[in-house]
Amino acid sequence: MEDGNHPEKEPVVEETKVKVLLDTEASLEADGNVDYGITGANSIYSAILSRNEAVKDAKRLKTFLELRDKYVTKHVLFEDPLFPANDSSLFYSEKPTMKFEWKRPSEICEDPQFIVDGANRTDICQGTLGDCWLLAAIACLTLNEKLLYRVIPPDQSFTENYAGIFHFQFWRYGEWIDVVVDDRIPTCNNQLVFTKSFRQNEFWSALLEKAYAKLHGSYEALKGGNTLEAMEDFTGGVTEFFELSEAPADLFTIMRKALERGSLMGSSIDVSSRTDQGLVRGHAYSIIGLEEVQQKFSKDSRIRLIRLRNPWGFVLWKGPWSAKSDEWMSFDEFKKTFTKLEMCNLTPDELQDDERMTWTVSVNEGRWVRGSSAGGCRNFPDTFWTNPQYRLQIYEEDDDPEDGQVACTVVVALMQKGRRMQRHTGAKFLTIGFSIYKVNDPIGTFSKACKSYINLREVTERFRLPPGEYVIVPTTFEPHVEGEFILRVFSENKRSDNSFAVRKLLQDEEETEEEKKFRAIYKQIAGDDMEICANELKTIMKNVLSKRKDEIKTEGFSLETCRSMIALMDTDGSGKLNFQEFKHLWKKIKAWQLIFKQYDQNKSCSISSFEMRNAVNDAGFHLNKQLYDIIAMRYADEHLNIDFDSYICCFVRLEGMFRAFNAFDKDGDGIIKLNVLEVSCFVYFSGLRWRFVFQLFKT
Repeated sequence: MEDGNHPEKEPVVEETKVKVLLDTEASLEADGNVDYGITGANSIYSAILSRNEAVKDAKRLKTFLELRDKYVTKHVLFEDPLFPANDSSLFYSEKPTMKFEWKRPSEICEDPQFIVDGANRTDICQGTLGDCWLLAAIACLTLNEKLLYRVIPPDQSFTENYAGIFHFQFWRYGEWIDVVVDDRIPTCNNQLVFTKSFRQNEFWSALLEKAYAKLHGSYEALKGGNTLEAMEDFTGGVTEFFELSEAPADLFTIMRKALERGSLMGSSIDVSSRTDQGLVRGHAYSIIGLEEVQQKFSKDSRIRLIRLRNPWGFVLWKGPWSAKSDEWMSFDEFKKTFTKLEMCNLTPDELQDDERMTWTVSVNEGRWVRGSSAGGCRNFPDTFWTNPQYRLQIYEEDDDPEDGQVACTVVVALMQKGRRMQRHTGAKFLTIGFSIYKVNDPIGTFSKACKSYINLREVTERFRLPPGEYVIVPTTFEPHVEGEFILRVFSENKRSDNSFAVRKLLQDEEETEEEKKFRAIYKQIAGDDMEICANELKTIMKNVLSKRKDEIKTEGFSLETCRSMIALMDTDGSGKLNFQEFKHLWKKIKAWQLIFKQYDQNKSCSISSFEMRNAVNDAGFHLNKQLYDIIAMRYADEHLNIDFDSYICCFVRLEGMFRAFNAFDKDGDGIIKLNVLEVSCFVYFSGLRWRFVFQLFKT
């Protein structure tokens, strides 16, 4: 955990709650900084438009076997160009505190082995990297051989067909990907610096950690986290989180059945200081066993025990029952001592039921866009409705429900994407959650929601819903916060046939009549390449706006405004917009149009420069006085009015400015350093005027 504090709940209106969950064993502040300046126009363009996608070697490189055979034939050892053996793969915000040497296992010891006598929990010993959360998940993984060898393909060794290349497989946002690495590992004084095995010649755990570091961009990106993350990446399962102070009475039974069904579990204690019984606060432990035993001096008395695994390999439990084994403690002491339990179920099986269920899953991807679809939680009613919405249709109830209610069991899991890999830009996990509403509810009061908003990668909740139609609204806690997400919905069905209770979710962004019309206009003007330039965009906008009867009366947008729009929305660098980019742009314009109408009370198709200040703030842009003055001078006419075209042009450029600035603000301190070439590119890609940029940097 970053400072070991217990997750805090903040008071908010209605029933929406928020938690702040701190990473387990996060890194300390660095003594120095490394300057990773980006140079060149192409690098700047990539930084502005980056989409934080995971490294997918299976798609970007040849398959592992093809690569391995190629290097075996050439008698050359593989060197990974995507994760080089230098400091850029180690740290992004600090200077190394020791002299690192990247060595292959054959340079470290004699007779190196990938796996010795099977992979087990003793093969995982933590090094200097604060990634105990990851190692706790790996320790859990070793308990299930089928899962283990899904992540660690066994067809690898340092003898047969050895070419210095290895591969591992991780579940990533709905698909399994193959990550290829070379076997050069960071060392100091010929010793592994990070994860290692207690056997000096065994290297599967060190190479697995390297592959996971590559997946997230660097070793430093693994500092601090929650065991649930890695458990999910190793299984593709569904996560559940328990506050032990609020745990259900039958927690022992739930956990025992979870272990029997292959679920992975970890636990930790808040506050980073050692307890009197040898445990460490702010540290992650694996849960690898549960047992109920007879006490020696009482035939009628049984005691429940739990077995823990410490990734460090030392500092163990010294309280009651520790004499039985260094890793056992009484279950009652466990609940008193530990503060949170993290569980990853391979499927969302009802753990209280002895009969396994089959589940149907629907997977949907989406994103929150500031000024368009980042509306925040229900505390912000003016913008909440703009969030992405997904339609859920429940046709039938569970078979033989225990509670006698006519309802279907549904598990909703909302996961945010790419935040750990984006750490070098200062990104942290967003505080997220969701609400569920019943469509056409006659009373209008039916709603369900996750228990609280929390800054975990995934928020999961189980519901029992009667047959009917529902809308799921995934949101961030605060409005105007951008991010990408994946929404999974599992529905229960015990029947042996192929029928299921929940149909595939549909985004509540189905084509309206208006959308069909401007799609037709778009196709007509775009031509065969289905892309439009600034002149074509001007024509489309004029045609679309002229057909909107109840909206602002305007002749469309100027060519200068359309060029700024393309500079903002062109994500592939083509200088044109495809239909999806145009559709995204149109959503932004509609959101900004609603703000404009609030201030254009006399329907003159203009607002005053004074009202513009409030409009800019309503759209989520927070500027200083000097910048408001510049906007008034740049966009207002002689009567201090700003027409709709100038208003949209200003918002487009503000959006571009903030997006470009955030791309360069790596540490999130609101300060960037650019050379002359970089400033020129910044101005070009954000569509700003020089005076605007200089005022931005001046302030």
